[in-house]
Amino acid sequence: MQTATAVVTPITAAPAPIQVVETKAVISDPTALGVLGLSMVTFVASSQKMGWTTGSVYLIPWALFLGSIAQIWASNIDFKKNNYFGAIVLGAYGLFWISVAMHWAISLGWLGPIGDKADPRQLGVACVGYFIFSLFVMVAAFEANKVFAAILVLINILLPALALTIFGINAPVFSVVAAYAELGIALLGFYCAGAVFLNNYFGRTMLPLGKPFGFIRKGPALVTTQAVNKH
Repeated sequence: MQTATAVVTPITAAPAPIQVVETKAVISDPTALGVLGLSMVTFVASSQKMGWTTGSVYLIPWALFLGSIAQIWASNIDFKKNNYFGAIVLGAYGLFWISVAMHWAISLGWLGPIGDKADPRQLGVACVGYFIFSLFVMVAAFEANKVFAAILVLINILLPALALTIFGINAPVFSVVAAYAELGIALLGFYCAGAVFLNNYFGRTMLPLGKPFGFIRKGPALVTTQAVNKH
């Protein structure tokens, strides 16, 4: 007599689905802070160039804290927000102002005796270098908004004018050009910082910054099917 043995396979419960929770950190737009830093340092510095104030001793705190730290802080936030324009531009000009502040401090003897080998024309060379970089930034600024574009145009007037003044090339003329260009940067910067602040706070355009000029289209070149067929 044969007996059949039934094999019973235990039924296991299906694993519970894994719940994926996505956490997104919301970071505010730091543009107003960064542009305010640029505006304040250029405003204070232009007061010396315009003859309203004298000396560079009390320019150093504004260059260090507003011109450099505020812009570098804003640049760091823009890197996290993947805002390429703001990250690079604010960071670059923030480093410029901390270097200028160090130049002033060294020239005043804060870090010890200067010696007879110091050549202040090296600051003029640095202005030329930043002028070259600012030409590229200006191209991008024309496709950001009109206020940024105007600020970059004035920066590209200021930097060579400063360089020529430091080199002693027609200094009386170019020092005046630099003074008015720097003052213009400050005033436009105040408007830009205020506009960005109010527009972000109220969630709509309170103060316009102007649309991009549209000279250069962003993104890869688009090749239509019709264009391909023509070739």
